[in-house]
Amino acid sequence: MISFLLTFLAGFSTMIGTIPIFFKKSSKKLLIASLGFASGVMATISFTDLLPSSFSSILESYVFFPAFLIVAICFCIGMIFSFSVDHFLPQEKMEYGKLYQVGIISCLAIIMHNIPEGIITYLTSSSNLRLGITLALAIALHNIPEGISISVPIYYSTGSRKKALLYTLISGISEPFGAFLAFVFLAPFVNSFVMGILYSFIAGIMVHISIYELLPESCSYQKLGTTVFSFIFGCFFMMLGHFLF
Repeated sequence: MISFLLTFLAGFSTMIGTIPIFFKKSSKKLLIASLGFASGVMATISFTDLLPSSFSSILESYVFFPAFLIVAICFCIGMIFSFSVDHFLPQEKMEYGKLYQVGIISCLAIIMHNIPEGIITYLTSSSNLRLGITLALAIALHNIPEGISISVPIYYSTGSRKKALLYTLISGISEPFGAFLAFVFLAPFVNSFVMGILYSFIAGIMVHISIYELLPESCSYQKLGTTVFSFIFGCFFMMLGHFLF
């Protein structure tokens, strides 16, 4: 029960990222800063968390070069997958251009990210409660800006707080759903190699979203100083989270 509770709290911290949508809608500076910040967070998660975790997990089964090659291939497949989703999603003709598409892709990627996170949090806290609590806190910390990356684009493109809250809620639910899968089906089959592949695949998706979606969209409003500062602050925020937890 405690393992499920920790996973639930970690997942639903995503909803804290919806706070910016309750500020004044016409504030483009808030939009630019939110997109830049979320971009920095996603890039940092990918390069300092997901990819190293992927490599160390696969290294348990393979020596250095094959492990590196598997990580690189899965990372590229993740980017190609994200490009494909981007290409096939319908283009919404709205005041804020591609923002709706950015929000949907972010939601899909974060769902895919949160499910294995839920599995890991559940399995870790079941075997070592203290480590599980630390892991859940770290995940909760980086789920907040992930909520921003969904709720802000959806809200600004549609003007609907309900839609923004709904999509963010769905992404948050995916984490306890991962715990449920681990409890009912996956615990006997999940191993380091499988998790390593998932991590690198998800990293590819997140790098695509960060570099090719969130960051260009933030830059498109021609407030480069705000974009750069927000991106750097997002990177710093996540690095601080790694240091603390």
